[in-house]
Amino acid sequence: MTGGRRRVDAVVFDFGGVLTGPVRESIAAWLDRDGIDPASFSRTLKAWLSRDAPDGTPIHRLETGELSTAEFDTLLAAELTTLDGGPVDPVGVLDRLFAEMREDEAMFGLADELRRLGLRVGLLSNSWGNIYPRERLDALFDPIVISEEVGLRKPHAEIFELTLDRLRLPAERVVFVDDAEPNVLGARAVGMRAVLHTDPAATRAALGELVPELT
Repeated sequence: MTGGRRRVDAVVFDFGGVLTGPVRESIAAWLDRDGIDPASFSRTLKAWLSRDAPDGTPIHRLETGELSTAEFDTLLAAELTTLDGGPVDPVGVLDRLFAEMREDEAMFGLADELRRLGLRVGLLSNSWGNIYPRERLDALFDPIVISEEVGLRKPHAEIFELTLDRLRLPAERVVFVDDAEPNVLGARAVGMRAVLHTDPAATRAALGELVPELT
């Protein structure tokens, strides 16, 4: 799409895996560094975060602020084993899991470009602890909706509706960018447009269909 009318007034970004490099890469580095059996982590992640996981898993409660990071670290470590069959140190598990996360400068640049074009740029993230560069985020994004701060989590409709309320925009004029398909589907279910993020170039191209000035 070249030329034409802008179809959205705001772009809302997820944080981990969108404004950073892929979360899976940081997880893989942590598993290797700590000698953790990847199967034990995959099994736990599926039980706690898959689409058919029951409500109220430790990940759900971490994301909504019902569990502290230290409490979650203990619960997660108890589910994991090292490759030699030993226990995993529970102290600082999440810090080690996210140790290799790096901000994606291309995506921050895209958000800044959108704002300079006159769009609102917001942030909507499910929190796994305080991993956010808040000074940088506060300078660029408005609103900032963090799951543990509002007691709601994606992909539930309520957190998208809260974000729309803070934007004061109708759903169809807002596009949401996330690297997790359930969250993309959750945004679409409330009427928002949504882009499944795989890499900066693909996301920029997808947003260019809605914001012609990007192309």
